[in-house]
Amino acid sequence: MEQHVKILGALHIVFGTLGLLLALGILVLFGGIAGLINAFDYSGDAHISAPILGGIGAIIFVVLLVLSLPGLIAGIGLLQFRPWARILTIVISVLDLIHVPFGTALGIYGLWVLLSQGSERLFRRS
Repeated sequence: MEQHVKILGALHIVFGTLGLLLALGILVLFGGIAGLINAFDYSGDAHISAPILGGIGAIIFVVLLVLSLPGLIAGIGLLQFRPWARILTIVISVLDLIHVPFGTALGIYGLWVLLSQGSERLFRRS
C-alpha cells in the first residue's frame, strides 16, 4: 500500500503543477491580449477594455491557483506520509469526483488508497 500512496502523491503533484502552469498561461494570454489592445488602439476604447481583460485574466489566475495549490501541497505531504495530508487528500479526492474523466479516476483511486486499512496504518505509524 505504501507504493500506492507514493503514486497518489506523485499524481497530485503532477495535476497541481499542471493547474499552476495553466493559471500562468491564462495570465500571460490575457495580459498579452490587453497589451495588444493598448498597442493597436485605433478607436480610443482601449482604456476601457484592456483593464477588463487584465482583470478577467487575474480572476481566472487566482481561481486556478486556489484550486491547484491544495493538491500540490497534499501530494508533497503524501510523499512524506504526513497524517494531515491523508485527510486533505481524502477531501480533495471527493471534490475531484466531479471532474470527469481524469479527476473522477484520480478521486476514486485516492479514496480507494487512503480509506484502506493498510494506508491508515502507514499514516498512524509515522
